[in-house]
Amino acid sequence: MKIAVRAPNWIGDAVLSLPALASLQAAFPKAEIRVIARDWVKELFVSGTPAAGVIDLPDDRSLGGLRAAAGRLRQERFDLGLLLTNSFGSALLFSLARIPERWGYKRDGRGVLLTKGVNLEEGGPAVHHADYYLGLVRGLGLKTIPPSIRLRLTAEEKKAGRKLLDSLGLSGKKPLVILNPGASYGPAKRWPAGNFAALATLLQNKMSCQVLVTGSAEEAGLAQSLAGAMRRKPVLLSGQTNLRQLLGVLAQADLFITNDSGPMHLANALSVPVIGLFGPTEPAVTRPFQQPSTVIWKGAVCWPCLYRSCPYGHECLTAITPEEVLEAAGRYIR
Repeated sequence: MKIAVRAPNWIGDAVLSLPALASLQAAFPKAEIRVIARDWVKELFVSGTPAAGVIDLPDDRSLGGLRAAAGRLRQERFDLGLLLTNSFGSALLFSLARIPERWGYKRDGRGVLLTKGVNLEEGGPAVHHADYYLGLVRGLGLKTIPPSIRLRLTAEEKKAGRKLLDSLGLSGKKPLVILNPGASYGPAKRWPAGNFAALATLLQNKMSCQVLVTGSAEEAGLAQSLAGAMRRKPVLLSGQTNLRQLLGVLAQADLFITNDSGPMHLANALSVPVIGLFGPTEPAVTRPFQQPSTVIWKGAVCWPCLYRSCPYGHECLTAITPEEVLEAAGRYIR
């Protein structure tokens, strides 16, 4: 039996879908599971997950691109397709690929394209996104296993991460704190760069920590702004790693301090202690799934919101002080 699983398009969502993928594997232990994923997510599944392989889905959303992708999937002769995405287009892709069984949530008007659809209850209490994916598996009549999110690296990936840090002058003799000041969704989810800079200085002076700043290539300017506000510069690594290399680096950290973002879930899946700084989003839905982790959230009268850039005073994040985050860091850095 061959199963195609359409992975979520965001890194954090892809990480949180891993328990559902593990439950699917448990339900069909002899099946070959292939993950269908966008280019920026696919590396997550190449090692250490239930996936037997990954099929790259080019980011061409034209009708021609859809037909080309469907033709490629048709050649694989899948028996079943599980949609962890919610869009009509992803269901249409599996339909055009002639996958006989197409399962997913009935969302975005795509119920007609599914052979087995699960209704989504609206208006209930907030559900963590990992449980949202598990709810789909249960709704399909399959048993789920106790959820755990673990990313496993190869020995070579761990060694490469350590070697990269050594080349940057970051030894293993002092605690390593990695800061992630970006968030791909937009500025509304970002704690101010000046606050990150103040926190980094406190970590250096009060706890003798080494500070490394990570992020995407698009966030390199943000990292430079952070460093520009500091007397003793941190090491900048934004845009200089692919996803697997970033995992190798994160695995070496003593603490990861981050906005609500995909890398937050990567670190959490590696069992690295995480402090998540939450503003406009709902911690109950996207908080780090497991311990060790701490969430700092203040809320605001306009919370929650879906703004990418805050049109007001950004109180939900500016109310969090560097001293407060430093106190939380003291739970993990001795």
